Formats: sequence, structure tokens, C-alpha cells
Amino acid sequence: FWLKLGSSRLGQHGTHKELATSGEREVDTMGKAPKPESSGLAIGLNKGFIVTRREMPQKPSHMKGRNSKRNQLVREVIREVVGYAPYERRMLELIKIGSASTFKRSLKLAKRRLGT
Repeated sequence: FWLKLGSSRLGQHGTHKELATSGEREVDTMGKAPKPESSGLAIGLNKGFIVTRREMPQKPSHMKGRNSKRNQLVREVIREVVGYAPYERRMLELIKIGSASTFKRSLKLAKRRLGT
């Protein structure tokens, strides 16, 4: 009885896929949905003690990969000094030709060099 009840509520491989996606929640900029308000009950999807949420400062790890002015300048100078890799030069040549087939070939070349 319990096995049948539990397996019908769970998604494939025992995940709570349907249960997690059934609630309508706002999605923030990072792509993760905020946690729903706790119900104060010990069981259920929104179980837990009711507390007031604090606004936490942004983590430094969330800043990784951002393009700052300094970083952009450094990359620009390096690109000027070092130039393009041979496969990049070939891609630019193919794109400059301008036909659809050469554009497609340049994309295939990039995929082959960079690994999809």
C-alpha cells in the first residue's frame, strides 16, 4: 500500500519532479525559484518553522565571470598583441566570403575545434 502510494507521487527514478514543478513560484534572475513560505507544520512540501527571511548580500562567487572595464581592457590588449588562433582566422575568412554554405562550414569548424 505505501509503496504504491509513494511511487505514484514520485516521478521517474524516485525524484519529486512533478511535486516540485506543480507550485507556481516567481523565478529570480539566477534561474532558481525562491523557497516557498513555510507552513509551520512538520510534514508536507512547505514544512518547517516559520521565520522571517533576511536579505543576504550577494556572494563573491556570483560575481565570477562578470565583465569589468579593467578585465575587458586586458582582454582587448591581449587580443591585439597575440592575435587570432589559426582556426579563428580560417573561420573569419569563411564568414567574410558570405555565402550560407561557408558560414555553415565555419560553424562546423568551430564545433570540431572547440568540442561542440
